[in-house]
Amino acid sequence: MKILETERLILRKFSEDDWKGLHEYLSQEIVVKYEPYNALTEDECKQEALYRSKEDAFWAVCLKDNKKLIGNVYFQKQEPEEFLTWEIGYVFNPMYYGNGYATESCKSILNYGFEELKARRIIAMCNPENTASWKVLERLNMRREGHLFKNIFFKYDEKRNPIWNDTYEYAMLADEWVIFDK
Repeated sequence: MKILETERLILRKFSEDDWKGLHEYLSQEIVVKYEPYNALTEDECKQEALYRSKEDAFWAVCLKDNKKLIGNVYFQKQEPEEFLTWEIGYVFNPMYYGNGYATESCKSILNYGFEELKARRIIAMCNPENTASWKVLERLNMRREGHLFKNIFFKYDEKRNPIWNDTYEYAMLADEWVIFDK
């Protein structure tokens, strides 16, 4: 996996040692509220860091000045491969919200996807209630292409009934990135 650098950030492959940084944010309910998993324990974060260290879909986002892990970006090629479509997602430590780190790191990943991987299309999905997330996508000039109603669930209520959620779908094509990036 390549290392990407922005003005303030380094995006790199995860290492097993990143479990403490992961635990700082993935152990918080507010952070995982819209994720397909619950808050993670220390042991689960150790397992997650190990998994991510072997998986190329997760990028560790670190501050350039002190190398502190502050979040992660998910970037994965979608099937069928010949469609040249990738999906992007992100999760950050709330101690670093409001500083533009998600936008900065995602812009770097979009550039990498379109320029180096020759992606034709990059998509993103988010819960409409997650205003901060879809605002990042819109700052990146991604286009909201759809609003799916009660199409997915990750969690259950106390009676084990699925808690259905809506999804916003966003996308950008390579030729749109060229226009935005200039």
